[in-house]
Amino acid sequence: MRISQRAQRIEPFYVMEVAKAATALARQVANSSSPMIFLNIGEPDFSAPPLVQEAAARAISQGHTQYTQATGLPALREKISQWYASRFSADVSPGRIIVTAGASAALHLACLALIEAGDEILMPDPSYPCNRHFVGAAEGRSTLIPTTAAERFQLTADKVESAWNAQTRGVLLASPSNPTGTSIAPDELRRLHSLVHSRGGITFIDEIYLGLSYDEGFGQSALALPGELGQSVISINSFSKYFNMTGWRLGWLVVPEALVPVVERMAQNLFICPSTVAQHAALACFEPESLTEYERRRAEFKARRDYFIPALNRLGLTVPVMPDGAFYAYADCTAAVQQLGLRAGQPDGTGGSWDFAFELMQRAHLAVTPGRDFGQAAPEKFIRFSTASSMAHLREAVARLEAILG
Repeated sequence: MRISQRAQRIEPFYVMEVAKAATALARQVANSSSPMIFLNIGEPDFSAPPLVQEAAARAISQGHTQYTQATGLPALREKISQWYASRFSADVSPGRIIVTAGASAALHLACLALIEAGDEILMPDPSYPCNRHFVGAAEGRSTLIPTTAAERFQLTADKVESAWNAQTRGVLLASPSNPTGTSIAPDELRRLHSLVHSRGGITFIDEIYLGLSYDEGFGQSALALPGELGQSVISINSFSKYFNMTGWRLGWLVVPEALVPVVERMAQNLFICPSTVAQHAALACFEPESLTEYERRRAEFKARRDYFIPALNRLGLTVPVMPDGAFYAYADCTAAVQQLGLRAGQPDGTGGSWDFAFELMQRAHLAVTPGRDFGQAAPEKFIRFSTASSMAHLREAVARLEAILG
């Protein structure tokens, strides 16, 4: 069977290789005194709150399971619009909001609508690997630009200006970011998007962790930028992270009004509509009781961050920039690799953080994610920890790290 070149260009998702090995080992040690702790997956340990679960059951029992509009339930688009206004002081018309089958579908639709074959999209290095594959699926080309801790591992206007060329179509940002949990400073985001907009380019911004911001100085939506800037940005969001609905596969896209019928036409043909049950359930996310619970959980995620990051720093697993959102810690494991006598990083991505991840898996029964997936800017130096697990698991993880590195 002949496999398409498009499919062959998609690199393996190496984190899944680590996850498979960790799952296999977890079965072996399940009944031991040291069962596997998974700090490798970016999934909240909270499930959807009670009102959301009840709304889903009610939708099924009442037969609200047939197709909706391709753009989503009007009532849900209205609720999302109101949430932007109350939480981020952003004026986002419901007509600009398109509900999608997860943030993945949102980004897929946006890329297909706006990227031509050969167009270049600039992205920060490190960044979430799947995002660049959506660009590739639209026959575009992603160019990773190395970033530094001083830049919060985010693109800057100056770097974008230096990299811009005749093939550049725009930028794809994430704020807060996976794997670093860092956001773009609002003033820098304004400068960056102003530059892109002045070149006739597109600013795609992944804001799926925006609800899980812990610092008011950074927790602002690009949609709240003034005037035409806020109207022209392409924002991708999701019910997975802040709203704790990962497996429900529900997200949304905010686009300029002129782009809505284009994306709607594509969504009709490619997806028909998002999950009807998930949409009815998501309406309950915005009830006062649910929002109160989400804020309680956000405080819990912040408490986990505040405990875990200093512990990593104390153990020599230095986190160069304190995450201001999401639930990740991007830690430099160079000293630990040397301490344990492991191989230095190799050109093929092995050694360094890759070997360290498997060492932690075997010796400490900790599953973590090596930097190999996230780009080419020294991935062998970095390990990504997820702090989406319970505080009890994080405390046990620190104890196991101390036993090896302390």
